[in-house]
Amino acid sequence: MFVTLTNRVSKRVKRMSWKTITLFIAAMGVFMAPGSALAANWSIHYPRPIDENDQRHDYPLTLLKLALSKTGVRYTLTPSERILLQGKSIRQLKENREINILWVMTDTQREKELLPIRIPIHKGLIGWRVFLINQSLEDRFEKVTDFQSLTKLTPLQGAEWPDTKILQSNGFNVLTVTDFPEAFSRLALRQGDFFPRAVSEVLDELNYSSLDPDIVLEKDLVIHYPTAMYYFVNRANPTMARLIETGLRRALEDGSFDNIFISHHREALLKVDIGNRKVFHIDNPLLPPGTPLDDKALWFDPEKHTPNVNDD
Repeated sequence: MFVTLTNRVSKRVKRMSWKTITLFIAAMGVFMAPGSALAANWSIHYPRPIDENDQRHDYPLTLLKLALSKTGVRYTLTPSERILLQGKSIRQLKENREINILWVMTDTQREKELLPIRIPIHKGLIGWRVFLINQSLEDRFEKVTDFQSLTKLTPLQGAEWPDTKILQSNGFNVLTVTDFPEAFSRLALRQGDFFPRAVSEVLDELNYSSLDPDIVLEKDLVIHYPTAMYYFVNRANPTMARLIETGLRRALEDGSFDNIFISHHREALLKVDIGNRKVFHIDNPLLPPGTPLDDKALWFDPEKHTPNVNDD
């Protein structure tokens, strides 16, 4: 935990390495009384995105600010000094270096290494996957009549993303990439048939100014698997986890969470229109046993409800 200390640092602490000081501060958070957590100035560091114009960070940051505002704490929210890809972000958070929070899709390994705040920030939309494709290959998707015919096409996914293993376990031959720019480049070059993207992400990505004009949204199909994107913190930092969870719970109770969720996702849900697509439901063998699937207030089912244009 990165907490600004107002006391004068002793000579002994001054001789500590930065890593030692960081771990010392994190350990302090475990023993802080609830009242002292409110008095602290929380310095929260998250992974800097690849591109400063990457709008996929907008919603998680907005929701995090809402959660913190519900607790009354003072805080600063700052990106890491350098760009951190997903795999690196996870390793840095595990080691309590550079960042003290991130938001990624959950799986069993990540929940062993990090401390999850088990409130799905996109209400499960991260598991509803539509396809970005090269428009010159559109006829291949028109020939998909069943799931078996879909698995004959090659999806693109990140080498360290849980989605890769999920798709592979369901029969797909996945072409892996190192990052998003490579996935888009390969799609533009027709190396791979489709890039499955979450409903919660796809619209922002389609609006990238650098996106190749040949990359379009496939119009008829969607894959769904149960999963969640959570905020994660270091396992030695339960105080921060409890603080953020408290704020999220309060936002759910007063409706402000859902207001932000609908406001941010309305346009994408209307554009994707899952109710008029063929949905393939597949298994997620990486889903941790602690996933709160039975808490209906935490999930949004776009097959059953799509927000109206004027929904608030």
